[in-house]
Amino acid sequence: MEQQKIINKTIDFVKETLQDTESGHDWWHTYRVWKLSKHIAKTENADNFIVELGALLHDIADSKFHDKNENIGPKKAEEFLKTLNLDSNIIEQIKNIISNISFRTRNETTFKSVELDIIQDADRLDALGAIGIARAFNFGGHKNNTIYNPYIKPNTNMTKEEYKMRDKPTINHFYEKLLLLKDLMNTKGGQKIAEQRHAFMEQYLTEFYNEWEGKS
Repeated sequence: MEQQKIINKTIDFVKETLQDTESGHDWWHTYRVWKLSKHIAKTENADNFIVELGALLHDIADSKFHDKNENIGPKKAEEFLKTLNLDSNIIEQIKNIISNISFRTRNETTFKSVELDIIQDADRLDALGAIGIARAFNFGGHKNNTIYNPYIKPNTNMTKEEYKMRDKPTINHFYEKLLLLKDLMNTKGGQKIAEQRHAFMEQYLTEFYNEWEGKS
């Protein structure tokens, strides 16, 4: 099967699989990561087919919606890709991308590839800027978390397990993850976009605190 047909079938599979997913991790999140991955890949020496497949399948079964099980995503992707009769080497690369893309596993990663670097940057960039802010509050509402509580301070030294189980105010998430992402970019293209989106988030937080205290 030619590559474009495989991409199209993958798009259909992801759309169907994620149709009822929380809107910060739905098909449109995947769509943005896919588009941004292709954009970043233009200046990297990468296998574009792997980049597209990895981006499309990177969130096919996010562990936070599956009882923290981190094996479901790679397994689900593998089962689908086998129906397309892809080489086992390609399938293994996609599984490794899915297994190692997460922020919470950043200190445990052993697999590295330029394709992972690109998709990871694109995924992290979708947690920054205007859309990143919208996603943060959308997920916070989904978890019934408070918006902000000045008496509950951010914890930037959480263990992986603490991060997975967090239920703190959404504003804390900016300091515990979102504002850390700029310095974790892998590619020059990702770094450039991250600088802009990071600055926007800092500006937003300044306005947020001013409004909270009735100053503006």
